[in-house]
Amino acid sequence: MELDAVGGAATGGLIGAAIERPTGQAGEHSKVCSDCGAEVSGRFCQNCGQPTHVHRTLLHLGEELLHGVMHFDSRIWRTLPLLVFNPGKLTREWVHGKRTRYVSPLAMFLFTVFVMFMLLSFMPVKAELPVDVAIQRTAMANRVAADKKSLAEAEAALAAAPQSDDEAAADRRKDLEGAVADARELVADTEEAVALMDKTPLSVVGGRGWEEEVRAKALSGEFKANTGNKKLDEKLNKKAQNPALALYKIQQTFYKFSFLLVPISLPFVALLFLWKRGFTFYDHGVFVLYSLAFMAMLSMAAAAAMRWGGSAGASAVALGVPFIIPAHMFAQVKGAYSLRTFSALWRTFMLLNFCAVALSLFLLAVIMLGFTG
Repeated sequence: MELDAVGGAATGGLIGAAIERPTGQAGEHSKVCSDCGAEVSGRFCQNCGQPTHVHRTLLHLGEELLHGVMHFDSRIWRTLPLLVFNPGKLTREWVHGKRTRYVSPLAMFLFTVFVMFMLLSFMPVKAELPVDVAIQRTAMANRVAADKKSLAEAEAALAAAPQSDDEAAADRRKDLEGAVADARELVADTEEAVALMDKTPLSVVGGRGWEEEVRAKALSGEFKANTGNKKLDEKLNKKAQNPALALYKIQQTFYKFSFLLVPISLPFVALLFLWKRGFTFYDHGVFVLYSLAFMAMLSMAAAAAMRWGGSAGASAVALGVPFIIPAHMFAQVKGAYSLRTFSALWRTFMLLNFCAVALSLFLLAVIMLGFTG
């Protein structure tokens, strides 16, 4: 079980709840607020905002949990249909101040993104090849033993190296010290990979066999990173020797830093309306947040279809998603900014290209943070 993902989803929901004002039925109200003591005449205190009816039932605890973590109230049922079928209206109404009836764009984004990663972590993966867990654990144990043997050999070579003022001997000893440090880091990474083996999802292309292939190529020198940055290349080459651990760290980094999609995307949207007055970065921010929330929902639906729908589900995703994304983007751009059809069409085309650039920048940031962190 991905407890980190569960915690992330709960955190996202609670963050969203913290920025949302509570709505809904408050029950029978009293004439005096039980919190601040002010006189009240409605369901909420005009002074502090607390409901005038204080629930003390176990059932209400469940209601608060659903609302606090999942925003499970009437607003979600008004927001979701519009987000899916009429995103332009949803974005426009929020920007123009009709906000009480809808879930805020930030809360919607946080909730959907964290729930997406939680569900993807729990979804079973259909591996094409059967995976023998005992064999995998034996292979990992052998890998740890081999890494520890390499470490012992490096430490023995360092201990045998004489202390000398000779420049060549000093360089040799410095190289041996570096080899020992690298071997220790490799052992630590391998042991962490063993601990995370059961948490790492199986590859959809046939179990964990690809990991051994990548590791073998990295150890033999066949795989070598060449980014132009020597230190980064060293990090990437070391991480390639433990691909399972590298994959797990990238996945964790992906959802932890998913909020970076917002500042990365915002300038591209603003660029399309640079010469049009009346639109602010706030308007573009609402557009980006609701759009990303929908993309997270679409990703969950696509993943479920691919994992549980077999080849038919995968085909439906491959054919449907390339049409759903531009259609939804066109509807949101046209409705949110009250554009004519041609203006919305060319902006949608540009946005699709900008999305590819923004996603590339985000993935690069995730890989950098995941591999070098």
